[in-house]
Amino acid sequence: MENQQMSSSYDPKQVEESLYQFWLEGGYFESGKQPDRETYTIVIPPPNVTGNLHIGHAFDTTLQDILIRFKRMQGYDTLYLPGMDHAGIATQTKVELKLREEGIYRRDMGRENFVSEVWKWKDQYAANIKRQWSKVGLSLDYSKERFTLDEGLSNAVKEVFIRLYEKGLIYRGKYIINWDPEARTALSDIEVIYKEKKGALYHMNYPLEDGSGYIRVATTRPETMLGDTAVAVHPDDERYQALIGKAVILPITGRKIPIIADSYVEADFGSGAVKITPAHDPNDFEMGRRHDLPQILIMDETGTMNENAMSYQGLDRFACRKQIVSDLQATGVLVEIEEHMHTVGHSERTDAVVEPYLSTQWFVDMKPLAEQAIQQQKSKDAVRFVPDRFEKTYLNWIENIRDWCISRQLWWGHQIPAWHCLDCQEINVARIEPTTCTKCGCKRLKQDEDVLDTWFSSALWPFATLGWPEHTEDFERFFRTNVLVTGFDIIYFWVARMIFTSLEFTNDIPFDDVFIHGLVRDENGLKMSKSLNNGIDPMDVIEKYGADAMRFMLATGSSPGNDLRFRWERVESARHFANKIWNAARFALMHLEDVNQADLIMTNHLSTADRWILHRLNETIADVTRLFDRYEFGEAGRILYNFMWESFCDWYIEFAKLPLYGDDVEQKRTTQAVLSHVLDQCLRLLHPMMPFITEEIWRHLPIEGESITIATWPEVNEAFTSLDAQQEMGVLIELIRAVRNIRAEMEVPPKQGITLQIRSDETTHTILLKNKDAICRLCGVDQFLVDQHLVRPEKSMTTVITGAELFLPLAGLVDLEQTVTKLQRELKKLDAEVIRVEKKLSNPGFMAKAPETVVEEERQKGEAYKEKREKVKARLKEIQS
Repeated sequence: MENQQMSSSYDPKQVEESLYQFWLEGGYFESGKQPDRETYTIVIPPPNVTGNLHIGHAFDTTLQDILIRFKRMQGYDTLYLPGMDHAGIATQTKVELKLREEGIYRRDMGRENFVSEVWKWKDQYAANIKRQWSKVGLSLDYSKERFTLDEGLSNAVKEVFIRLYEKGLIYRGKYIINWDPEARTALSDIEVIYKEKKGALYHMNYPLEDGSGYIRVATTRPETMLGDTAVAVHPDDERYQALIGKAVILPITGRKIPIIADSYVEADFGSGAVKITPAHDPNDFEMGRRHDLPQILIMDETGTMNENAMSYQGLDRFACRKQIVSDLQATGVLVEIEEHMHTVGHSERTDAVVEPYLSTQWFVDMKPLAEQAIQQQKSKDAVRFVPDRFEKTYLNWIENIRDWCISRQLWWGHQIPAWHCLDCQEINVARIEPTTCTKCGCKRLKQDEDVLDTWFSSALWPFATLGWPEHTEDFERFFRTNVLVTGFDIIYFWVARMIFTSLEFTNDIPFDDVFIHGLVRDENGLKMSKSLNNGIDPMDVIEKYGADAMRFMLATGSSPGNDLRFRWERVESARHFANKIWNAARFALMHLEDVNQADLIMTNHLSTADRWILHRLNETIADVTRLFDRYEFGEAGRILYNFMWESFCDWYIEFAKLPLYGDDVEQKRTTQAVLSHVLDQCLRLLHPMMPFITEEIWRHLPIEGESITIATWPEVNEAFTSLDAQQEMGVLIELIRAVRNIRAEMEVPPKQGITLQIRSDETTHTILLKNKDAICRLCGVDQFLVDQHLVRPEKSMTTVITGAELFLPLAGLVDLEQTVTKLQRELKKLDAEVIRVEKKLSNPGFMAKAPETVVEEERQKGEAYKEKREKVKARLKEIQS
C-alpha cells in the first residue's frame, strides 16, 4: 500500500505513461517465466508500417489485451506477441509519394537505394506504432517482437516457398491477374476496391466474313476489341446454329476471328453473343484456353496501348476508348451507346482503375491445401469460429477457391528465391543464391525481380513468429496459439491462408478459436473513410478521455461479430464510470488506514448489506469469468458496470457508512474488511478492460502484491453465497427508493425528518425490524412504525413494495392546501395537453401530411401525458382522502 493519498480526481495523463513504464520495468508482460504453467498465446494481427494506428486497430487490440490480462491473472503463462507487417504495395506507394514530393523517382534511384529509404520509413513508423500500443495499454511481450521482413521470417518464407515449389504447388505461368497500371504491379483480390460507376454499354455489329450480315456484341470497354480473338455464343442458341464455325471480320483490324460455341455464354442475356478478349478478361481467358484461342495483349504495364493496338499505339487506354468510339461510330460499326451502371475495380493504394491483364506470374495451386483445410473442419479438432456463422463464410470461400497469384512487381518485400539462367532459361529455386545453373552449369544467373504478396508472409505469422522452421523452445511451448481476434473482412485473405499453411507445415491448426468482430463505424453507421472525413484517431480519444475510457467503450460497444458505432457520448459515459470508481475508492481508503490484508471477514458480524454485497460479488465473478471465456465483452462490461456503480457505490457504500461512523468496533472492523475485499475484487475484475485506473487504485489498497497485472483472478467463494441476504436487501432497496421518490415528488428537503408507517406480511416485518436503523438513517425517518395490522393514516402518501405497504403521513410535513392547489394546476395543464394531442391525432389533414416519425412522436407524448395525469390524480386522491 502506498502512503501518499489519492488525488481528489483521476487524471489519466498523470498516471498512464508512468504506469506503463512501471509494467515494462517489472517485466510483467514477459512470457516463459513460469514453465510449469499452462500457456495462453495470442499473436497480434500485425499492423502495416504505413502510418498511424486507427480506431479499428484500437478496437481489435483492446479485445486481445482483455483476454491476455484475464488469462494472465488466471495463472496462465501468457504470450501476447507483438509485430508489424511490411505491407508491400501499401508501404512502397507511401514512400514513392513522399520521394516524389521531393522530386525523386524510384526508378532513378535503383532498387537498393530505394529499399534503404523504405527501411528508414519502417523504422520511423514502427517506433510510432509502439508508442501508440503503449498509449492503449497493450500488455505485449516486446522481447519477442517480430517483423515480416526480419531475418527469421525471411528464412521461414523461403522455406515455405521452396517446399511448395518442390511439391508442385507453386508454379509460374501466364494468367489474367488484377493489374495496377500506376504502381505497375499485380494485385491480390483484397487490394481491389469495387466502386459503382456510371458508364456505358457499347453495342457493335461485327460483319460476317461471307458478307451475309453481322453479329451484334456489346462491351463496356470498346478499346479491348483490338485484342478480340473470337465471338462466342451458347451451343444451344437456335439463332446462331448456322453461324457456329464461321467467322467475322474484326472492325478496324481487318482480322478474321471465329464464331465459337461455349456453354459459359448466357443465351438470354443481351444479344446472346459476346466478344472474347483472352488477354484482358478473366472469363475470356478461361474460354480462350478451352478453345485454344490466341492471346493478344494490347496494352503495356502502364495502361498505354502497345504495338498490337495499331494506329492507337501510345494512347492511354481511356484516350484510346474515346478515339475508338469515334472511329467506330464513323464507320457504322457502333450502333448504340447505352447508359450503364457497373462496378469498376480500383487499386486500394493508388485508386487507379484495375486492368485485367495477361501476365507471367507465380501462383500457388490452392485446391490441395484447401481440401486439407476442409477435412480439418470436419474433424473434432476443427477451428472454432465465434460467432459460428462465420464458419460458413470461411468454408464457402475455400470450397470454391482459385489459384493464388503470389508475385508482385515491387521492390519492397520478400524477393522470390528463384534465379533465372540467362543461357538456358532454367529456373533455379534455392534457399541461398546458387553459383551455377542446375541444368546447364553456367554461372550467368539473375534473381527473379518480383517480390511475394504481403499475405504470403503474413500467412505464416502464428508459427513463423515463434521460430519455425526451427523447433525452438517458443515454438514447442506456445504453438498452437489459443485465439485469433480479427475482423470479418479478412477471413478469406488472412485467416484462411494461415490455416492452410499451418496445416501444411506444422500438421496443426494455427489457433483454437477465431473470434470475429465487426468494423468500427461512425455514429450514423457509416464506414470510416478519408473521403467522408469521419475517421477517429484513437490518440485523440486518449488525449481527451484517457485510455481506460476508450477501452471500456470499445469493449462494451458491440456483441461478437457485429459492428460498433463510435459515439463520443459513450466515451464520456465511460469516463464518468472511471470517476465514479475513483471517488468510491477514495472514500473506502479513508476508512482503511488501520486495515491490512490479515484482517479477515468475521462472518458472525456480517450485516445484511455485508452478506448481500459478498453474494452479489460471487454472482459477478461467475458471470464475468463465464462471459470473458465466451468473448462476450459487452455483456461482461454491462454486468461489471451495474455491480460497481449501483450495487457497490450507490448501495453498499451507503449502508457501510453506518458501522464505519458508528461505535461498534467489531462491526466496524468487519465492514472495513468487507469494503477492502470487495473493492480489491472489483478492481481485479475490471482490470482487463481498464488497466490503468485499476492499477493506480490497487497500489493504494492495504494488500500485498507488486502489481494488479499479476494478481490472482477472483474466484467464487461459496461461503459468501447468501440467498437470504439477496432477498432482504432487495426489500430494503425497494423501500428506500420508494420513500425517496415520494420525498422528491412532495419536495420534502433531504434533512427534514419524516414519519414512516408500514403494514407488512410476516417475512417482511422481520426484515424491516432487523434493519430499522439503516432504514431510518437512509430514508431520513424520525418516527418509524411497522405493524402487520396497521390502518392507513389519514392524509398520507402511500406506495406498495414487495410484501408491504408504506404510508407517509403528510400532516406537518407539507402545506396540504398549497400542495393540493399545485397538483390541481398540474392536472389542469396535463388535461389540456392530452386534449391537444388527441385533437391533433384525430385531424385527417395532420395524419395525411405529417411524416410517420412525427405522428409516432405525438402518440408517445400523449401516452406520457396520460400516465403523468393518472399519477397526479392518485396523489390528489391520497391527500384529500
